[in-house]
Formats: sequence, C-alpha cells, structure tokens
Amino acid sequence: MTADLRDAVREVLPSARADLERLVRIPSVSADPDAARHVWASAGEVATLLREAGLPEVDVVTAADSRPAVLGRRPPPPGAPTVLLYAHHDVQPPGEAADWDSDPFEPAERDGRLYGRGTADDKAGVAVHLAALRAHADRLPVGVTVLVEGEEEIGSPALPGFLDAFRDALRADVVVFADAGNWTEDTPALTTSLRGGTSVVVEVRTLRHGVHSGMYGGPAPDALTALCRMLASLHDERGAVAVPGLTHGSAGSGGADPLDLTEEQFRAEAGMLDGVRLTGTGDLTARLWAGPAIAVIGIDAPSVAAASNTLVPVARAKVSMRVAPGDDATAACDALAAHLTAHAPWGAQVSVQPGAVAAPFSARPGGRAYKCAHSALDEAWGRPAVDAGAGGSIPFVTAYAGLFPDAEILITGVEDPGTRAHGSNESLHLATFERACLAEALLLRNLAG
Repeated sequence: MTADLRDAVREVLPSARADLERLVRIPSVSADPDAARHVWASAGEVATLLREAGLPEVDVVTAADSRPAVLGRRPPPPGAPTVLLYAHHDVQPPGEAADWDSDPFEPAERDGRLYGRGTADDKAGVAVHLAALRAHADRLPVGVTVLVEGEEEIGSPALPGFLDAFRDALRADVVVFADAGNWTEDTPALTTSLRGGTSVVVEVRTLRHGVHSGMYGGPAPDALTALCRMLASLHDERGAVAVPGLTHGSAGSGGADPLDLTEEQFRAEAGMLDGVRLTGTGDLTARLWAGPAIAVIGIDAPSVAAASNTLVPVARAKVSMRVAPGDDATAACDALAAHLTAHAPWGAQVSVQPGAVAAPFSARPGGRAYKCAHSALDEAWGRPAVDAGAGGSIPFVTAYAGLFPDAEILITGVEDPGTRAHGSNESLHLATFERACLAEALLLRNLAG
C-alpha cells in the first residue's frame, strides 16, 4: 500500500508543482488594497484546482469584510474521521525588486529550489493538499474539508466573524495546518508551539509645527529624537526585551524536543553580518520559541533625501512583538503600550494604537493524530521527525483550538532554514516539497486506519 501511494505521489507531483507555479504568478498581496483583484483571482484559481482535485463541494467565501477564502469538502466514508486541511493563498509584499535575483512573481528554479513570493509561504501548502488529494483520487479514506484563507499575512482581522459564519462547515476531528517549517532540509518537524503576535503604532509629538533647528535647537526637543529614546528602552544592553510583565519560557516549552541550535548555524540561516552580536540570553531555541521578541519594523519621519534643518514635530513607529507560549497576547500588548508611554522623555505627548492580536499556542502531543503524523513524516523522510517550536504566529490555529477544543491540531509545512519566508528570494526546497506531499498522503491513510 505504501509503495502504491508513493508511486501515486510521484505521478501527481509534476501537476502539483505546475499548480504552485500558476498560483505564484498571481500577486495576491493581502496588505495592498490595490491588489484586491489579484487576491480574488488567486481564490478563484485555488477553487478551480480543488474542484479538479476531486472535491465535489467548493466555494469562494467571505464573511463581513474578509478577503476571499476557499472552502471545499468531501464527506467521509462511513465511520471515517473528517480532516481539515488548512493553508493560505495570500502573500507578503515582495519588497524592493532589486533585492530579488529574479522576478518575485515569476517562479524560477535554481540549485534544487523554486524561487518566488509564496513558493513556500504558503502557496506550497495549497499544492501539498492538492497532491495528497490527487494521490488518493476517488479512494480518499477520510472526509476532507479544505480551507485556504486569504488574509493570514495581515493577521486574519476578520477571523472571529469568519469562524462564526462557517463554524459548522469547519468542524473536524483533526486539523492539518500546512504553514510551518522543518528543522533542516533533511529533518522533518511537527510544530508543537507557536508564539503569539501583536503590534502597536506609537506616535510622539513635541511641537505644534516644525521650526528652524538653528534658531530653536537645544532647548526645544524634536519628536524623532524623543521617539528614538523611547524605542531604545525596549531592550537592555544585551538586547534582551526589557518590557516588564511578559512571560519568558524555557527550552522545551510547548513540548518541543531539546534541539541543539548552534550560534554558527543560526548566524548563517539569519544572514547576520560579521561582527554583529546575537541579542538576548539563554538557549537559542528558547529565545526563538519560548520568549518574547520586539522589533521596530517601520518609522514615519522625513526621509534622509528630503530632510531639512528643521526640528521634527511629530514622528511615528510601528513596533512588532512576538508573545511567548503561556502569555496573554492582549495583556502583553497592553504592557508594551504602557512601557512606551512611561518612557516618553521631556514630557513628549505620546499616543499608542494597538494592532491585531494573535494568541500563542501549545499543542497537546501524544494523541492518535499526533502519532499518525509522526509515522507519516518518519516514513516520507526516511528518518525520525522532531517536535519543534516556532517563533511565528498563525492566528487561525489558536482561534480554531478555542472553538473546537476536542480537535487534534497538527502543524506541518514545507519550509526549511533556507526558505527566507517574508524576505527577498523566498524559495521552496523541491526535495522537501516532494517529501511533504508524500507525508500528507500517508497521514490521511494513517488517520483512516
């Protein structure tokens, strides 16, 4: 049976890759209002592919003001469980074209990797589901519901209304979230914890209007310098997060294996420059998976090219925060806002606008679906899978777990340390893609047994 399924996956793999390339060519950037038609086109293409893969019920759906999602279904055979397969078809903005070695929306293969925005995160997840469905064809051993979301990359802002509208359609015994990574190209991983996420936009005002820096500089504070001092207070001298009241876990939090991540390996994967020191303290995996992280990801202020000798009256920054498993993301966001307000220098006026909140997640390892997933990963890769944490957030995971607490949640994926998700030259390791397709086909078989 395994040999037959392996052969079936090999047979459908070229079509799955072709489908992935078709999807990558659609610039479905959910954060860009001007790309709305592309997001709709992407949803329509996914719906067509799911129908062609044998799902008899497929619809492009929205709830309130959500971006379009795709919902497909095949009922289970008598006595078989229902499995929800999740992915998302929206992608991050490509950034500067000059930072890419090829067109971000034209897939290009180089050295065993497929480059392009969404090749891994997460249109590859869609392609993995398609391959598993096609490999089983009309002998699908379980009921399958497929949900391909259209706004994951902007934090799923319409998620509560979406879940309320489609609660009955989304009910399942097991959920497979194909939106995570593997430990290495050759070592598969089942993700057992996710950090939560949130952000704030902080605005600082010191003057009613800009004034001459020579005539007023010295006594009059400028807003940009005040903002810089506030942002600098977010970390201590070693680069550890200095906001009080946040949860800091330890290595192995969330059921992850005690994996050895060396500084040399991390520096290479992150692309750190020579001489730049790592920030924070403690085990690297604990810092990545079990502790908070804060980064300034944008500043509104005069550009260097447009700068004049003027004291800046107002400046803004967007601050992103990852929240450790076990913490309350809303409370953590409040703590970040309170810290920034408390560290405003020279009486500067500060306002803080909180962003969307995604709760952290810890899986319950050891269940039947968990064992089925490990068996499938071990068989597809030819070596044991590890349990790993992830530093990112998937808002749908925690929301679904709260709505359906009895469902077993599995987090898998096709990414590896070289993927560079969200960055320039995002890529998919094609050998990993093939193994992921086989693993999901095996998982559906295992869940039926």
